Amino acid sequence: MSFKTLLAVVTDQAHLSDTVAQGVSIARALDAHLDVVCIGVDRTQTGYYYAGMNAEVLQQTLQQAQQDASGLAQEAKRQLGKSDVRWGVNETVCQLADIARFVASYARFADLTIVPRPYGDDRGVELEPAVEGAMFEGQAPVIVLPEAGPDLALPQRVAIGWNESAEALNAVRSALPLLVQAQTAHIVVIDPPKHGPNRSDPGGQLSQYLARHGVKVEIDVLSKTMPRVSDVMRRHVTDIDADMIVMGAYGHSRFREAILGGATRNMLETCEVPVFMAH
Repeated sequence: MSFKTLLAVVTDQAHLSDTVAQGVSIARALDAHLDVVCIGVDRTQTGYYYAGMNAEVLQQTLQQAQQDASGLAQEAKRQLGKSDVRWGVNETVCQLADIARFVASYARFADLTIVPRPYGDDRGVELEPAVEGAMFEGQAPVIVLPEAGPDLALPQRVAIGWNESAEALNAVRSALPLLVQAQTAHIVVIDPPKHGPNRSDPGGQLSQYLARHGVKVEIDVLSKTMPRVSDVMRRHVTDIDADMIVMGAYGHSRFREAILGGATRNMLETCEVPVFMAH
């Protein structure tokens, strides 16, 4: 398997340039086609009209979303026109409540979806359902970009968050085209179970699996010396100078993640390198 169709999702001028630039960098490194979908978000919510709201107001919000989509598409085309990769741009308008389905309709025919970090002071509420739409409904792996950083291209040192879950294994399998080209892939096991078939060799089976694909593997077994697993993982990423994390997404219900946090959300909120996720 290889990544031949990449999808970059943009909903905001503030993050368009970085998202498209990273998409171009990855597409060039993988000799892949880059599609950019520019979404103008209609933020009215049908069924929640307030007193005095009329059809003219609804029309104005729709026109604003259309203008936003057109502006995003023009800027994306300008930036892509200077690149040397194969590309396409789609502009569309959808309501806020329908973002996930819209993104999924594009992501299901892409090998990899690229989106900005969904959490932060300047992040729109549409980014979280965009990530989830690509992964859950579109069944596509996702690269979530950090606040800022150098061009990604092909990662050289990858940290794999490994807890033996189905989500983590799916993420590793999905990331194989990147892992085989990396200099080193670190299988990071935090507080391995004291009981079970792999207690004496944590990460061993995954290491064997990856090695047979030609991945250069190291196993790092760590203790949970900080309150959250994501904190330990993030510190280790800094220690080994990793330029990408591969991890499974949402080990339990998304509702619980939203209310209580969880490793997925904590990692996306604080990580300073791209996070490759699959479910």
